[in-house]
Amino acid sequence: MAVRDEAEARLRTINSKQNALVKDLRKAFSQAELTSDGYMAIEGVRIIEDAIRSGLRFHAIFFSETGRVHLKRLLPQISSQTETLLLPDEAFSSAVATQTPQGIAALVKPKNVHFEEILREPVEDVLILGLAGVQDPGNVGTVIRSAEAFSARAVLLGEKTVSPFNSKVVRASAGSVFRQPVIRMALKESIARLREKNVRIVAASSHEGTPLDEMSLAGPLALLIGNEGAGLPTTITSEADELVTIPHSPRVESLNAGIAASILLYEAARQRRTAGSAE
Repeated sequence: MAVRDEAEARLRTINSKQNALVKDLRKAFSQAELTSDGYMAIEGVRIIEDAIRSGLRFHAIFFSETGRVHLKRLLPQISSQTETLLLPDEAFSSAVATQTPQGIAALVKPKNVHFEEILREPVEDVLILGLAGVQDPGNVGTVIRSAEAFSARAVLLGEKTVSPFNSKVVRASAGSVFRQPVIRMALKESIARLREKNVRIVAASSHEGTPLDEMSLAGPLALLIGNEGAGLPTTITSEADELVTIPHSPRVESLNAGIAASILLYEAARQRRTAGSAE
């Protein structure tokens, strides 16, 4: 009971939708971007717990009256310096992204990774996944999750790709977006910088290129994926060292971008693991 009382004591009741932190939360969700001071908006019990386990810094945590039931579970895991706000259900619902919210949301500081960091030595084991034109947030979240699962150094989100701060990307990544390095930059620019480090550029294609089961994915490597309709733009594929295709039934026009990326990442990880065992 003492824990419950202590948690309740930390709450600051806010009734206005115009409170500055509530407005920051609403804007971060609606624009799928960071606040002016660099915080992203997240919501849901499991996602909040993933952010805690990932070591993210919390700026503010928001509970609705309905979400108050999560106080005892979550507040003891969060610094007492974190702003803790209680909102009426209506005010809370107006600020978050989901139709049926669980009643808990937060502003957290994502990890900031620079391009130079992902090309640290040893470069020989670099594996990077780049996306261009992937607008479906579920696909982008899946790619980020698979990149973490198969030990990619980073995910590059290039031209016309959905923001990693989109709430659906965060959910689809199952917390990986909090840990996996994600960098937004034009793929054309990143290709030039990767070449300086002798990283091989391999672009995925639905119907052209070397079949995946015949392709070596060893050594410093960047795999590039486009959207499942148009694929990668020719301005990107023309810069690639090689094209790779995943053999599949001709009855299927193309693979889902998230699935294609996951298959390529798995095969790259498998080949590297096999090579390591042989050595």
